[in-house]
Amino acid sequence: MKYRLLLVLSTFLIFGCETNDGDDTNDGFDRTAMLTNWADNLIIPAYNHYYDELTKLDEAKDAFVTDQSEVNLQTLRTSWKEAYKAWQWVGMYQIGQSESIYLLGFTNTFPADAAQIENLIASGEYNFELPTRMSQQGFPALDYLINGLGADDAAILAVYQGDSGASYVQYLSDVVDRLLNLTSQVVDNWNQGYRETFIANSGSSKSSAVDKLVNDYISYFEGHIRKAKIGDPAGVFTGVKDPNTVEGFYQSDIAKSLFLESLKASKAFFNGEYFDQTGSGESLFSYLKYLNTIKETEALEELINEQFDLAEQKSSALSDNFSEQVVLDNTLMLETYQELQRNVVFMKVDMLSAMSIAVDYMDNDGD
Repeated sequence: MKYRLLLVLSTFLIFGCETNDGDDTNDGFDRTAMLTNWADNLIIPAYNHYYDELTKLDEAKDAFVTDQSEVNLQTLRTSWKEAYKAWQWVGMYQIGQSESIYLLGFTNTFPADAAQIENLIASGEYNFELPTRMSQQGFPALDYLINGLGADDAAILAVYQGDSGASYVQYLSDVVDRLLNLTSQVVDNWNQGYRETFIANSGSSKSSAVDKLVNDYISYFEGHIRKAKIGDPAGVFTGVKDPNTVEGFYQSDIAKSLFLESLKASKAFFNGEYFDQTGSGESLFSYLKYLNTIKETEALEELINEQFDLAEQKSSALSDNFSEQVVLDNTLMLETYQELQRNVVFMKVDMLSAMSIAVDYMDNDGD
């Protein structure tokens, strides 16, 4: 939690004075073409898809608010899973409005603080805009509310149908509404002028769109995929494994699928692959190829792709249930972490150096 709060404060400090920068780089690579591909074929389509899935989640929530039946609970759970998977494709894009409202922190700070959620439900008083409320909202809070209130569906429904049921229903509804409201702000921002601002900011200073988004991308890979999804539960930074910190803790079989979805999204962004359709455009891969960056006698862009593949291969043997994996065979989690860490070095050190991009975020995990 301390890590995330520090990251929030650091982000506000670092990006608080964003300015447009249209200066050209002198390496000759067409950054405008890369930004255009990112905006039109990756970021905006992924956000639109995510918003569509949230709309389905909202509809399922409304049905459950009206009738707390087992069928409606299961439909709500299915919609939550699909929206959570769609989130894995936009979590790395913390730029523009998503950065301003800190979409990442308010959407997916895990593990959820179940004790505090219960306190808020009991009091009926909460302000989800406060940074201290990040662990009591978003997908992890929904995980607790639809999977963690009881041992089975009957026990969960008994909570919603009990004396305090109306308070639980209201909290569930508020969490979903908050997700939809935040995301609508980001989607509207991209569709109402930010796309043009983003593409025009094609220079090479620390406030340019390329420098900022590449930093966001690597920071997300390092802090939210490598560390939060794998390293923290495996005890990489503390020496003590913690199965309670996995993503989707209460839905025991979802952590692996969320991890693989995020890994797939990271690789697709690196290669400039269109979201949800065939094709690709200018990307970090083509940028490195243009710069002819060689590391250990091999092209760096190929090394990075090979490392993505190695991480996926290693994680394929993990259990769907990461909590169970940590308890029964933590070695495989640690090995997966190491495969991810190698790509952190390739991208954060070698790729940024080749592109003359300075690191603009702090790494607090002590590795």
